[in-house]
Amino acid sequence: MNAWRKSSHSTNDSNCVEVATSPSTVGVRDTKDREGGHLTVPAPAWAAFLSSAARTS
Repeated sequence: MNAWRKSSHSTNDSNCVEVATSPSTVGVRDTKDREGGHLTVPAPAWAAFLSSAARTS
């Protein structure tokens, strides 16, 4: 996976997640608990999640 990154809109006081990508998967972890593990999802599922979130915001 590529390096972990978080949104440029995040601040140190925010509840944030970080993502790391590969061609086929996306890793998601809690910024405040980086050693607590991460969730790995297929890249198409992550894209569908982001699309759905954009439609509801």
